[in-house]
Amino acid sequence: MPTIPLTFPFAGNLFLNRFGYGAMRLTGPGIWGPPPDPDAAIAVLREALALGINHIDTSDFYGPHTVNQFIRRALHPYPKHLIIVTKVGNRRAPDRSWPKALSKDELTFAIHDNLQNFGLETLDVVNLRVGAREDPLQESIAEPFGVLAGLQSQGRIRHLGLSNITPAQLTEAQSIAPVVCVQNHYNLAHRADDAFLKACAAQGIAFVPYFPLGGFTPLQSSTLDECARKIGATPMQTALAWLLQRAPNILLIPGTSSLQHLRENVTAVSLHLPPAIVEELNQIGNP
Repeated sequence: MPTIPLTFPFAGNLFLNRFGYGAMRLTGPGIWGPPPDPDAAIAVLREALALGINHIDTSDFYGPHTVNQFIRRALHPYPKHLIIVTKVGNRRAPDRSWPKALSKDELTFAIHDNLQNFGLETLDVVNLRVGAREDPLQESIAEPFGVLAGLQSQGRIRHLGLSNITPAQLTEAQSIAPVVCVQNHYNLAHRADDAFLKACAAQGIAFVPYFPLGGFTPLQSSTLDECARKIGATPMQTALAWLLQRAPNILLIPGTSSLQHLRENVTAVSLHLPPAIVEELNQIGNP
């Protein structure tokens, strides 16, 4: 298995491997309850670190609580080089829906829940999740982001990020506290944030595409399939390699509950896509 050589200067002098791991799928169906095979979930988390991954993306509303508790069970005490990025701004209702949770009390409760389930006194990075995947809110985020900035000043959070946001909301948040990462929906087929990605790169802000492989239904494209065949890779490896070459500030967080798929995904770091292949792939997301 290859180690991961690509790094990004995240939050100044902190260098993250650009290939991370998204832990959302370490749950039961519908991102609810425990996974069918708890031992396999623990094995995937430990293998991720063994492969050189030092960036895990998660949230306490996965399960709820399940994934963060498994991360603690598998990896605590955490290696010093490991960065855990969690999200707040939603909660899980008994009907398994994802209602917003952006009030001061809800955000404060969520931070303390994360700390308790991880067994930590300070969270490495907290993303404020704002809008929906296809419909970012256009309203002010000063109040909820200010709550997190206050918790940061109390030593509960080291770094702040944003998820499902617009460029205007990033600018607004930066007037309150530094932002180290933006996590938005982005992949070969979903390129609405092309300009936003470039703007983040210019500021040294990490851009973290969620659903880098399309989402719960993987990307389906004859062009992607053909390009993958030409370079002797799987379509998913090819889609991940395209993201790594797209911009130097992209950090990947593909998720899986399978050791085999985890190992296959990581091999994307060793793929170099020739310019002709990149040009073909670029056409997938053109308007």
